[in-house]
Amino acid sequence: MNFASDNTAGVAPEIMAALNDANKGFTLGYGNDDGTRRAERRIGEVFKRDVAAFFVTTGTACNALAIAHFTPPWGAVLCHHDAHIMTDECGAPEFFGNGIKLVGLPGDGGKIAPSVLKAALEKPQWGAPHHVVPQVLSLSQATEAGTIYQPSEIRELADIAHAHNVVVHMDGARLGNALARMNAAPDDATWKAGVDVLSFGATKGGAMAAEAIVFFDKERAAGFDRRRKRGGHLLSKHRFVSVQMEAYLAGDLWLRLARHANGMADRLGDRLTAAGMPPIWKVEANEVFALIPRAACDRLKSKGAAFYERLPDNLPASATVAPDSVKVRLVTSFATTTAEVDEFVSVASA
Repeated sequence: MNFASDNTAGVAPEIMAALNDANKGFTLGYGNDDGTRRAERRIGEVFKRDVAAFFVTTGTACNALAIAHFTPPWGAVLCHHDAHIMTDECGAPEFFGNGIKLVGLPGDGGKIAPSVLKAALEKPQWGAPHHVVPQVLSLSQATEAGTIYQPSEIRELADIAHAHNVVVHMDGARLGNALARMNAAPDDATWKAGVDVLSFGATKGGAMAAEAIVFFDKERAAGFDRRRKRGGHLLSKHRFVSVQMEAYLAGDLWLRLARHANGMADRLGDRLTAAGMPPIWKVEANEVFALIPRAACDRLKSKGAAFYERLPDNLPASATVAPDSVKVRLVTSFATTTAEVDEFVSVASA
């Protein structure tokens, strides 16, 4: 019963097979191999655009390097106050950006409302020489609450950002889960909606360690090859990153894996609801947040269940928090089974 994160799962068999094939023979290093070129082209095909794509091994590097590319040291990055870049990346965006400032914005369900963004950008708190200048808006897809921005919502936020000369970055660590849920085309939910640069994640979706920084305007990627090298993410044996992404995207494997993870989240949410412990937010990707009794939490852990507790804050106004309840985050993956889901709910409701 492992619901700690989708990164606790192993590697999808198709991706492991691609890694094994890449381990045969010799090829040039530092991304000068045919597999890297194929993977770069494949990303362009997926997003139906001539893009500039750069592979790295971690989501933290993906976000931090992408953001730093558009933000001078006196710049500000606006994001939700629960965003991964704000709470879980140990200051990496600030470090790679030579001291940039992250500014957290409130929002129900992990999402920034257009009115909140507009008000923030129009406050007289920006500008030289005494204040930082907004440079980037970062949106998480899916969000830290497991919710999803619809393309129309992204478009509205992007229009506001662009009107203030602010670049739109998307943290797409779980982009596959979002697209699978919406049944949306990758291009419609990214660059056509106003996203300028995407952190495209594969690791949580089933890869070993593979992410891509995708620039939808190739000219804006000028110099990024050196930024990646300087950041320590141009691997000598770079083909082992590239082939993961190539296999992940082949035959829409990434969306099939995401649909399974989403389906397991739906099953988990439905069964928790039937047991009197409904999800706090609507299950939209592969994360389920719920309030469960402390006794149930302890019982689950004694049976070996893995999941994370969260502080009981940032809840919807309609949520009722019992004195003995615990807010938990449950994440499903491509490897989650129906048996795991059913056992978890059975133990929780015993």
